[in-house]
Amino acid sequence: MPSGPPTSGVGRVIAGRYLLLNQLGSGGMGHVWLAHDQRLACEVALKEIVFRDPAEASDERTARVARARAEARHAAVLRGNPNVVTVHDVLEHEGLPWIVMEYVAGALDLRDLIGMRGPLAPAECARIGLAVLDALTAGHEQGIMHRDVKPANILLAPDRTGTPYARILLTDYGISVQPDAGEPRYTLTSVLVGTAGYLAPERATGGPPTAATDLFSLGCTLYYAVEGFGPFERDSHLAEITAVVMEEPRKPERAGALGPVLEAMLTKDPAQRITAARVESALDRIVTPQVDPYERTRTDPGSMPPWGVPEQLYGPQQAPPTPPMDLSPARPAPVQPPPRHRHVLPAALGALLGVALAGVGLWLTLGGPPGGDDGQTVQKPYDGPVGLAAPLAEGDCVIADWSGGTRFQGTPRLTVDPTCRDASPDGQVLAVVAAASAAEARAQGPAQCEERTRDLREKLADVRGYAVVPAEGGFDAAEGRTACLLLGAHGPVYGPLGPYRESGQAFRDIAAMQKRDCLRSPSGREARLVACTEPHDEQVLGFARLDAAVPFEQARDVSDAACARDVPPTDYGFDPSVFEAGSWTSSGAWDSGTHFVVCTVRKQNGGTMEGEEP
Repeated sequence: MPSGPPTSGVGRVIAGRYLLLNQLGSGGMGHVWLAHDQRLACEVALKEIVFRDPAEASDERTARVARARAEARHAAVLRGNPNVVTVHDVLEHEGLPWIVMEYVAGALDLRDLIGMRGPLAPAECARIGLAVLDALTAGHEQGIMHRDVKPANILLAPDRTGTPYARILLTDYGISVQPDAGEPRYTLTSVLVGTAGYLAPERATGGPPTAATDLFSLGCTLYYAVEGFGPFERDSHLAEITAVVMEEPRKPERAGALGPVLEAMLTKDPAQRITAARVESALDRIVTPQVDPYERTRTDPGSMPPWGVPEQLYGPQQAPPTPPMDLSPARPAPVQPPPRHRHVLPAALGALLGVALAGVGLWLTLGGPPGGDDGQTVQKPYDGPVGLAAPLAEGDCVIADWSGGTRFQGTPRLTVDPTCRDASPDGQVLAVVAAASAAEARAQGPAQCEERTRDLREKLADVRGYAVVPAEGGFDAAEGRTACLLLGAHGPVYGPLGPYRESGQAFRDIAAMQKRDCLRSPSGREARLVACTEPHDEQVLGFARLDAAVPFEQARDVSDAACARDVPPTDYGFDPSVFEAGSWTSSGAWDSGTHFVVCTVRKQNGGTMEGEEP
């Protein structure tokens, strides 16, 4: 059914809970309302997905609601990021989908701000760019592409002190369902998702969304912010799309030090386009020109920059002088998109898997009194019980021997497994954090480790965090660094984790599989990690628990049904007429008593999947 006019909604109660107060905005996707949550007594923003064509609403409602729910789940993964507008829920009311989001009081989007105040200073554009890049990178690490970065989707709001425009948030993150956008169909197989003039050339010609395409759109957005118009702005959408593909952007006149960064971001060839890490470094040098070569200090993107007050931010002043930046094209090692699995890994591979513990991270501080086992001064980096003579480094796999026999009780004796496979490692060092003193390491190291490993912890089924803190007497030997471990919560992880896995590697156990992994498994007995842009047989969606009474020998017979029930692919936007639930099991999850299986999605006809998700 079609929705009514925007003004007709005031006073309506949605889903028996949300009272519509007034309209905040309207666009191709629908209307955005300020609403009062009568259950929690707080204000939220509600986005109403509008279907102006009743026939479309009837025929496509189920698929679009499923997609809206899937995209909202993607955005919800990023709810802890300070630069992303939080999505709370997707619901249905009177046959239409509604998205419940964080209400950002006093916010103004970047498009309206520039329309009201004029172009921004290059340094302020760089500050905005850093915040948006942080949000995008957090999504890219989860395999989530924004697909519609533009000025209207960047909000600037007061911070807790009331400073105007200090908070920077990316909105519509992953909410790419656009049932009413009226976008032209430029290819025979897909409708472009995005905004003309801000699409990357490869997207405009039918390519899939990637991290590089989001960077191009961010480059267009920052160009708009510093110049007051888009780099491919034309009289019509079709002319803008043509310019994106065929023409070079107008040479910026106000960008100053930001100019070379924009040029590198707007490179036509995605393989030659600057990477996110190099964009961050370049923008950082504009925001903070004087950089400590050993420990870079960054301006908090959520705080007002140090170079001026609001009246100074939007004038024609140039950015502070910066050293020359090397922005030549680079070809970094390809980032592995998220992988996936199904069926049973051989019992000899034994693994352990468990529930993805969202807030888990038992960050224990290792190291005790400065005396070792013999009472002498400790020269070992983490004190005697840990037993290591050299500091841990990022990527090191470890074997953990718990003195009491119970995991995470007491202090483990650690041994480095140089092969990361021969000894079935218990975990891996995912990060190291520096401190100025042993006291600072003890006070701050565990919390810093928790933050640095949060994303990966939430994508794995059964891991816990462990901070290995330098001992007082071993601080110099530890190079002043706390090692941030991820350990299997109930047993080994059987191999490298996260970014240390290699494309094409075979999984020894399901313990190292993570959400959004793509898997190649033609035999159904061996699963290999592959890039999601390549042909793959399955994609990991999540995890399910089987009843403790189910023996491992029967697990493979019931795991697919359990995954279809607990992690249905339709919740992620997969068409039920084409896709079905799959699963992977291994003996390790039964040996440890966790009885978890990895849930995947696969094609019903056994064909391969590749490229863009639904």
